[in-house]
Amino acid sequence: MATQDAAANTAPRSAPDSATPSYTRPLVIVTTLFFMWGFLTCLNDILVPHLKSIFDLSYARAMLIQFAFFSAYFLFSVPWSKVVNAIGYQRTMVAGLLTMALGALLFLPASSAASYPLFLSALIVLAAGITGLQVAANPYVTLLGEPETASSRLVLTQAFNALGTTVAPKIGGLLILSSAPLALDQLRQLAPQALQGYRVQEAASVRIPYTVIAVALLLLAVLIAFSKLPTIANAAGDRGERVNDSVWKHANLRLGALGIFAYVGAEVSIGSFLVNYFGLPEVAGLSALAAAGFVSFYWGGAMVGRFLGAGVLRRIKAGHVLGLCAVCAASLVTTSMLTGGRTAMWTILAVGFFNSIMFPTIFSLGVAELGPLTGSGSGILNMAIVGGAILPVIQGAIADQFGLHHAFILPVVCYLYILYYGLRGSRPNSERYPKS
Repeated sequence: MATQDAAANTAPRSAPDSATPSYTRPLVIVTTLFFMWGFLTCLNDILVPHLKSIFDLSYARAMLIQFAFFSAYFLFSVPWSKVVNAIGYQRTMVAGLLTMALGALLFLPASSAASYPLFLSALIVLAAGITGLQVAANPYVTLLGEPETASSRLVLTQAFNALGTTVAPKIGGLLILSSAPLALDQLRQLAPQALQGYRVQEAASVRIPYTVIAVALLLLAVLIAFSKLPTIANAAGDRGERVNDSVWKHANLRLGALGIFAYVGAEVSIGSFLVNYFGLPEVAGLSALAAAGFVSFYWGGAMVGRFLGAGVLRRIKAGHVLGLCAVCAASLVTTSMLTGGRTAMWTILAVGFFNSIMFPTIFSLGVAELGPLTGSGSGILNMAIVGGAILPVIQGAIADQFGLHHAFILPVVCYLYILYYGLRGSRPNSERYPKS
């Protein structure tokens, strides 16, 4: 996820005369972080149907998984930005990885107790660590190279984030959804002691995956800690420097925060419901395990789109590309709502391709022309990721009331706002208030 060319223009590099190729090795190292947090974020799409069946949850209550996870962005983005200012980008990445490892390990007592609140608590800690990575790694990537290529470099790096989201549903489905859960009527007939025993048995499927994840995160923390990464100054301006400007004077930032809120909410809402959606008789009637395999196509489309988008954004105005992708995404979701069978399934999966460039593009447009305020603007945009916490719960409530098929109207509304932002709302102050 992103920051911006403006940050690169204002932040001094430790080696300004170095050629861009000298940043290849640190970029490769940092890219592993993008893969890891993409993988972990997308595992939630497997946890949602798994915990829903174990604890007999409504759609709205099951979406508390995403609410707990994405609320961390709202709660911890500003604190992590202060950590970056205090200890720098590299050490913040290490701290984020250690926090993530702790969150992954908390899945062990949560599964042993078969406690839904403990699972939510573990997710909050895990997401708090991911927030630290986001706050540190996004601006770091944009500063590792020429300012003119910052946006396309970030989109390319995020392609590996999408690689993580692509493989996660397949691997998570095989490890977590391998056994068929009891039907609801069978579940409700169990005695309390037998019900708890069943929940413990089913919840145990998360232990091995999250233990392996915790070990991988610790090893990655060691790798980052001992890597010789370039030291880059914070882009927030010199200490003590007074900036005669305010982030709130930049409409492209204010509207961009709403754009991030809408985009992340739409993307997460769709991804969270795919397994249950494909299980509907009028759509595909798939088992949870089979449906989880198809979720990879949704995130795989985002990966392909980002690889292609890195080149397209060098040639076509970013706002126009964003608007076109929003129109296509809204049209595909609408088609899925109005149809059934394989048409409904594949049209909703195709939305992933058009989601691909939305986050980095909105982010870049949002912090355009902020100069020394780029750091503060980046924090505001990161907080807006809380859309992934709020909108899935709303969609879950709609699904409980009107049916899952009709609940996808919410992402359509989100994409229509993104269309407006790409074509009108993203204009920076130099275009809104041109000097005569």
